[in-house]
Amino acid sequence: MPLYEHVFISRQDLSNAQAEGLVEHFSTVLADNGGKVVNSEYWGVKTMAYKINKNRKGHYAFLRTDAPSTAVQEMERLMRLHDDVMRVLTIKVDEHAEGPSIQMQKREERGDRRERRN
Repeated sequence: MPLYEHVFISRQDLSNAQAEGLVEHFSTVLADNGGKVVNSEYWGVKTMAYKINKNRKGHYAFLRTDAPSTAVQEMERLMRLHDDVMRVLTIKVDEHAEGPSIQMQKREERGDRRERRN
């Protein structure tokens, strides 16, 4: 089955438990349609670059899935209809990266980066 990565942003006025509950809800939708969630991460509340629906912040969540395209389409459809979800991004990938995503790694562990110029 194809591999996908999904990131979605939910409203900032939700509690952490409610935001993580959305991850579980959409994971069950995917499982009901023949797919499975390989890994899920809750990134927490982050400030966005611009306002979306009068919100400056949002709860970010990340899913790595192994699912047929029909299951992904159904999950995306339900995400777009859900009042608490503001944005959805789905990317088809060739393989999932090992370990945590770059957002979950500490700054020191992110690898080689250019030094700041003074």
